[in-house]
Amino acid sequence: MTTREMLEKLQHGEISVDEAERFFRQEPYEELGFAKLDTWRSVRTGFPEVVFCAGKPDTYLARIFRSLYEKHGEVMGTRATWEQFGLVRAAFEDLTVSAEPEFADTDKAGSTPDEVQNADGIGSQRKTVALKDALLQYDAVSRILKIEKREKEHTGLIAVCTGGTSDIPVAEEAAATAEYFGARCVRIYDVGVSGLHRLFSALREIQQANCVIAVAGMEGALPSVLGGLVENPVIAVPSSVGYGASFGGLSALLTMINSCANGIAVVNIDNGFGAGYLATQVNRLATAGQGKTD
Repeated sequence: MTTREMLEKLQHGEISVDEAERFFRQEPYEELGFAKLDTWRSVRTGFPEVVFCAGKPDTYLARIFRSLYEKHGEVMGTRATWEQFGLVRAAFEDLTVSAEPEFADTDKAGSTPDEVQNADGIGSQRKTVALKDALLQYDAVSRILKIEKREKEHTGLIAVCTGGTSDIPVAEEAAATAEYFGARCVRIYDVGVSGLHRLFSALREIQQANCVIAVAGMEGALPSVLGGLVENPVIAVPSSVGYGASFGGLSALLTMINSCANGIAVVNIDNGFGAGYLATQVNRLATAGQGKTD
């Protein structure tokens, strides 16, 4: 529960002054011994703590997910595996209503068919389990493992573009992150410089976005092209896709940070999460500004 939610409950008489006081006297983190969960990060930054799943021992990961869920009602983890999904699912067995196989082949929650028309097949690699008041979901493409509240509102618009199909896993990590944090995303995939006519066919849609995420490997030219075509920020993500001299994404990284186009910010190689997070910050500022001018 956020500070604002607590104050609103107090204002509406849903909780007592004593209950509110106990809330504000809580430590700003939860001590687990092996981890100190930053439970007040959303109060400071507007975003709750996200779990980096890779390398975490099983028992640690299960306790972290359970603790963050009990604090926030939802939790997201990156770089997870199918095995870790099973582990977390077992840890929430007492809250499980049923598996929901109908979600396995549907588009991402909160997206319309038009928004995912360039990402056909991605949803088929997803598994969803219904909890009492949320959905536990793992997506094998983005490797995002999350427990998310139902019927979340998605606002603004972020365009997520890739140079090629091989860049989609990184792009999906970015898009899934932004959607988890409440942004609306449109996916425009496989529009790299080897066939720029494909990009131009979707340019109007891209130009309407508050922010553009551009994921590209090999020579990494896509963000520079987009930077010269849109008025809003472009977040460049170098991917590790490429042959030998691409040096695992280093060539794309160097291209992006040396771009002649303006308005481009660059995150680390394959850092879809960082791009999605930053794009959400831009999108929130844009939507807040739009609300003030209406």
